Amino acid sequence: MRVKTFDVIIEKDEDGWFVGDVPALQGCHTQGRTKAQVLKNIKEAIELCLEVQEEKKGRPKSSFVSVERVTVHA
Repeated sequence: MRVKTFDVIIEKDEDGWFVGDVPALQGCHTQGRTKAQVLKNIKEAIELCLEVQEEKKGRPKSSFVSVERVTVHA
C-alpha cells in the first residue's frame, strides 16, 4: 500500500463545528466537534474518496497550490 499525503483546509463554522476539506479530492470533506475529531474523520473521508476514485480509475483533477489571505475594503 502506498502512502499519500494531502493538504486539508480546516475551518470553524458559525455553530462551532470544525469542517475539513481536501482541495485535491473533489467533494472530499467532513466535520467534527473538535479539531482532533475532524482530523480523524477526514482520514476516513480521504480513504473513501480514494476508493471511489480507484473504482472510477480517475486521477485528481486538481492539485493544491496554496491558501491565501486576501484583504478588501467593504
